[in-house]
Amino acid sequence: MRVLGPSDSLGTQAIRRIAVAGPAGSGKSTLARTLGERLGVPYVEFESFFHGPGWTVRETWQADVLNHLDSDAWSIEWQGEQVRERMTARLDVLVWLDHPRALTMVRVVKRTLLRRIGRGSKIPGGNVEGPLYTFFTDRQHIVKIAWRYHPILRARVREVVDENRHPGLVVVRLRGQRQVDNWLRGPVSALIGGC
Repeated sequence: MRVLGPSDSLGTQAIRRIAVAGPAGSGKSTLARTLGERLGVPYVEFESFFHGPGWTVRETWQADVLNHLDSDAWSIEWQGEQVRERMTARLDVLVWLDHPRALTMVRVVKRTLLRRIGRGSKIPGGNVEGPLYTFFTDRQHIVKIAWRYHPILRARVREVVDENRHPGLVVVRLRGQRQVDNWLRGPVSALIGGC
């Protein structure tokens, strides 16, 4: 396993299967979509497999995700406890958005406010995040979830790195938006230019 930083070369081998890990507000979906476009691989939002209308969990979500992962090329968010190990085993590159908690929390609050006034991105299943004021009454409010899961997600990625169960896997650790931007301009652009 190789752990790379924002300026380390990705080499010359084509990247066909990529996942982006990070807590809510880290920019997982945005980066996975961008990488799909730049690398010419299909991007599917993980949440589209998972959530149905009214925040219901789709009964077939695991089978649908695993079917998608059996294809030769994809870009997706690194989510889903029940499928994460299988996803990791198929990856060429895992991008770890290890942003400071303050940054992700600001982004989650901003995204929640924008979605409530109809200017943010849509959520699969036609779902709507609760208004920010329900933070005080809703135990599952996205801002609370983002706060709780930030250290948990970091520990899950560290486990993948420390246990080294996937020797061929490349992990790219990016800390902050400046590193993400530099990585896209540097190693990712170089990879595309070399293909």
